[in-house]
Amino acid sequence: MSPRPPFLLAILLLSFPQIVETIYSPALPLIATAYRVTPAETGQTLSLWFAAFAFGVVAWGRLSDLWGRRPALLAGLALYAAGAAWAMVASDFSHLLAARLISAFGAAVGSIVTQTALRDSHAGPELGRVFAVLGLALAISPAVGLFAGQLLAAKAGHSGVFAALGLLAAFMLGLSLWRWPETRPATLSVAPFWPTFRVMLRDPGIWRCTLLIAAFNAAIFAWYQLGPFLFAGLENPWLSFGQSGFLLAAGALAGALMNRALLRRGWTAEALIALGVLLLGAGTALVILLTALLPQSLAFLSGVTLISSAYAVAIPNVLGIALRAYADRFGTAGAVLSLFYYNLLGAGLVIAGYGQRLDFALAVCALLAAIVSVRPMRCRGALSEESPPGGKSRIPCSSSGGGRS
Repeated sequence: MSPRPPFLLAILLLSFPQIVETIYSPALPLIATAYRVTPAETGQTLSLWFAAFAFGVVAWGRLSDLWGRRPALLAGLALYAAGAAWAMVASDFSHLLAARLISAFGAAVGSIVTQTALRDSHAGPELGRVFAVLGLALAISPAVGLFAGQLLAAKAGHSGVFAALGLLAAFMLGLSLWRWPETRPATLSVAPFWPTFRVMLRDPGIWRCTLLIAAFNAAIFAWYQLGPFLFAGLENPWLSFGQSGFLLAAGALAGALMNRALLRRGWTAEALIALGVLLLGAGTALVILLTALLPQSLAFLSGVTLISSAYAVAIPNVLGIALRAYADRFGTAGAVLSLFYYNLLGAGLVIAGYGQRLDFALAVCALLAAIVSVRPMRCRGALSEESPPGGKSRIPCSSSGGGRS
């Protein structure tokens, strides 16, 4: 088993992409004003982020197998800091978009390398428990990000937000230089990319995980994308968009604690994913109903909070079972999986940005998750070290709790 990275640092790095995006979200109206663009155009700075992020996870996942986990991590954090610095001084909207693409490409390293390192150093049910604990930390990050972003936007404008993001990246880079170990197994041979890609492209289990991850993330990030403009249209709301993050964090924390407790009681990953899908549907129904009945009220936040709970229940379990059949190539397989779901997420947010309808976006996400979760699928299997070039072996895909993917 590989050396284990410091768990607190792993939490910070895995949360890094989510924290930087929730810090950024409250600045969207300021960016629209500063660059004289529409809310839909401003929202594309978030949508395009995920397109670049998708290619970033492929690059860093592949490089983590070729170079090692530590060098890839350090390079990605440095690139994100450079992109944030450019965004701070961007003179027009096209420059801002380019800076955001660079930042997204760099930030992807926090997700893919951290997950790969955890899979290097943990296995079986223990990995499921690790992801469950990480869910507790991820529950807090939206509140921290939204509240910090609200304060920064109010005090220092959008340029101050980008300056803070650059400083945060520099801080994470320094911590990683000091404490992050190399976890790539000494015996790991570099997996071929295209054969892995082709096997995963035909793997129904992988596509089930991909669609579930994309649906739950699209529901959450649709709120981050559209929420600031919804708040701007309300009359005297009793809390700000930044403060609403604490409600979402409370929901996510409740979901994460529920997930952890049910895992200890022997619930399978499949059962917990189904519970998450049910909560997503219930939260979406609440948002649609309360938005229609009380259009100038914040009552719909109860539904958004329930969706946050659904995310915390489902996502750790999907991540825990997604790549069990690809243990011989976690970096490359993780990159391919992320390429799939981040491209779907980015496309969904482009549509949501132009539609500017949170209720409709959430309904599509809930419907997609429900359809995908109706019939569990098994992974076809990963390429094995013993397989001939271009061949594959069938490895059953099992969950951390004994369910199926």
